Amino acid sequence: MTKNQQTISQVLTQLNSVLLGKPHQVKLAVTCLLANGHLLIEDLPGMGKTTLSHALAIVFGLDYQRIQFTSDALPADLIGVSIFNQHTHAFQFHQGPIFNQLILADEINRANPKTQSALLEAMEELQVSVDGTTYPLPKPFFVIATQNPLHQTGTYPLPESQLDRFLMRISIGFPPHEAELTMLKNGGANQTLKSLTAVFTGKELAEIQQQIQDVNISDATLGYVMRLLHFTRQPGQCPNPLSPRAGLALISAAKAYAFIENQDYVTPDHIKQVFGAVAEHRFGIHSVSNEHSMSAAILNNVDPLL
Repeated sequence: MTKNQQTISQVLTQLNSVLLGKPHQVKLAVTCLLANGHLLIEDLPGMGKTTLSHALAIVFGLDYQRIQFTSDALPADLIGVSIFNQHTHAFQFHQGPIFNQLILADEINRANPKTQSALLEAMEELQVSVDGTTYPLPKPFFVIATQNPLHQTGTYPLPESQLDRFLMRISIGFPPHEAELTMLKNGGANQTLKSLTAVFTGKELAEIQQQIQDVNISDATLGYVMRLLHFTRQPGQCPNPLSPRAGLALISAAKAYAFIENQDYVTPDHIKQVFGAVAEHRFGIHSVSNEHSMSAAILNNVDPLL
């Protein structure tokens, strides 16, 4: 186990002290960050989405900003705006909240499509352009977007092409009985958040993200990834078959998961552990339960050992 992998273990311990009873969801969120991707969390209000994102920012030593999306939010509210300076007789750009290392885009599907697109374009390009001038975003740059279930009122569903910008999607769900009882006794996670400490700096995180790219994946495991992709492309299997970009996302996430598991190579089990989080939001099905069923069916029908 390398020093960085030991430190990742400390990260997981701290995060699990905040989000009780959800070790798999915590590990997937860390996987997404280490894989240099963006994370979408879809769940009911009050499940710990904000708590998890704030905790990630603390333990990884990242500048953090929560942006509450509303139906009247404008792109300038995220990116910033140029204001005329009477002293210099020139326009001066005032940066918006997007210029932070970890952004919580809270309830992204309550914003109108134009504002959603402004955020998603910044995620893709890692820069924004205002009045012909390009401004780079901080590095590392990580977006956690939360989304209410689509059956709730006042939501604008993200198109499939924009969902594809997120490396992974997770759902936290209700806590186990004992975890919820502990939470009720302790009054929630606010006090626990105050006890968290940074174990990485942004620079160290960037170094780990680079190191993860060197995790090995064999031709046999790549063949398993190919079979998963091709299975979704068979007639009648999926409304939206997985693209080559989804395959690259699956490999990237599996490498990060292997790193967390203290291994320097990817196994089929690592692929299985991240497959649902990487693939389900790309299927184009609006029922989460159906997506879970499809993900499980694909894994059951594709042999990893051929």
